[in-house]
Amino acid sequence: MEEAGVEDTSGVVWQDEMRVGLIGQVRRVWVPKGEKIRQAVEVTYEWTYLNLAVDGVEGKIYWEWKPDMKQGSTVEFVESLEEEGVTGIVWDRAPCHRAKSVEAVGVPLVEQPAYSPELNPAERVFEEIRGEVKGEVYGELEKKEEAVERVLERLAADPEKIESLTGWDWIRENIEHFPLEQVAS
Repeated sequence: MEEAGVEDTSGVVWQDEMRVGLIGQVRRVWVPKGEKIRQAVEVTYEWTYLNLAVDGVEGKIYWEWKPDMKQGSTVEFVESLEEEGVTGIVWDRAPCHRAKSVEAVGVPLVEQPAYSPELNPAERVFEEIRGEVKGEVYGELEKKEEAVERVLERLAADPEKIESLTGWDWIRENIEHFPLEQVAS
């Protein structure tokens, strides 16, 4: 974080995007033995993107809906996070995250190792969302977005839930002990 220019860790967030669309999934259900299961599944190639930032130490989440993952949309989200007092963003190496226009916003950006979603606590929030919205036929993208929005609002109103999902010990320890003290050799 020091290399990226983070000076104050009290506003560091982990950020990621989730594509929300109308490609349905079946849900596991209990039925009596021998009974056939019939589930409706929609297959419509229409989607939008949920940009989510998580502060697991404070129990806060920030989100915006964007039509794509292009750098313009990413710049808008980073600017809104800066207005909220975010002092650093930890995220993956998606092409839109590495654009010069995103760096120009001025919020320190920390890249996670490639192919390591297990290091990003935003993924835990996505799991919660998916668990509540999958298995339904929405018919319209707006209806699915509303369902996701209800989950997000409920989670945002419960900082303790966000902390339990995303306030991992290794994050808390590193935030608490920042900047790292140099060990004399």
